[in-house]
Amino acid sequence: MSSKELAKINSVIKQIKPLDKSAMDQARTRQDMLIKPQGSLGRLEQVSIQVAGIQAKPIPVIKNKAVITMAGDHGVVAEKVGNWPQEVTAEMVKNFLRGGAGINVISRQVGARVVVVDMGVATELPKNANLVSKKVAPGTANMAKGPAMTRTQAEQAVLAGIEVVEAKIKKGLDIVGTGDMGIGNTTPSAAICACITGKPVKTVTGRGTGIDDELLQHKIDVIHQALKVNQPDSKDALDVLAKVGGYEIGGLAGVMIGAAAHGVPVVIDGFISGAAALIATTLAPATKPYLIAGHRSVEPGHRIMLDHMGLTPLLDLDLRLGEGTGAAMGIFIVETACKLLGEMATFAEAGVSEKEE
Repeated sequence: MSSKELAKINSVIKQIKPLDKSAMDQARTRQDMLIKPQGSLGRLEQVSIQVAGIQAKPIPVIKNKAVITMAGDHGVVAEKVGNWPQEVTAEMVKNFLRGGAGINVISRQVGARVVVVDMGVATELPKNANLVSKKVAPGTANMAKGPAMTRTQAEQAVLAGIEVVEAKIKKGLDIVGTGDMGIGNTTPSAAICACITGKPVKTVTGRGTGIDDELLQHKIDVIHQALKVNQPDSKDALDVLAKVGGYEIGGLAGVMIGAAAHGVPVVIDGFISGAAALIATTLAPATKPYLIAGHRSVEPGHRIMLDHMGLTPLLDLDLRLGEGTGAAMGIFIVETACKLLGEMATFAEAGVSEKEE
């Protein structure tokens, strides 16, 4: 039986259109006329053509930029899978709101606003005009013992993400980046990766915040246990999210789906955003062409996620902070690519002779 949340999600998914071929063709033609050897700007050319197709504009424009950073806690931290206490999630959310985190610094540099969303922080956060509250529950349940959340909660998380991005689009949004905060969230992300890609848990699981060999093996064992206990259906994204996911992961999947439905490019961050992208593209395959991988994380599973989705990262800087830092850097590159397409002179405009055939 379809819930009202699922009906709303499906109605948004139906709005996602294929990229605009005419706009892409026109962008490609202009790229070949610009005052440079054809193809000499490499990936920047490809990105500008992709964004032209997303925005359905031959010369795409990027002015209004935002990174949506979603926070949630995870019951699986009870299994001691990491080396940071759960309370850090709430403390970091407060730091985001004060403007003192890595994502705030990079976003200021690239001219993007940071939208901070409480999807499921275990601690009750103080009221703040800049905090978007979409709390589904105060943290997920321990996925090593049973489902992380109910299917209804999974649907609520995805729908909340759609609602957050749609509210920002109404105020003007040309591009969005995805970021996360949640102590323990590399554990559910690895579980999602193993389930959807079919790769071994050991291959996709990394050290997160920097755990030692013994703790890494324990983390792998806990993920094995969670997958065995819950038996998530890899073809059913909402089942995977409910069984071994997180509220911020579901929310970010919703952001991606909502942005795609409204023709807004999405620059995804690292491992946790990658897990959200696996959920989003399994639930709504039409979302995939709207995604741009900002960077490749140090987490070994991130490369596997990107390969599975056919996404090539813009940057590889050994980042593993999360928060949306790699997405914000990626937004700068995407904006640069679009400016080159729109503002470089053509051979004809510059009065420069083209190479002889």
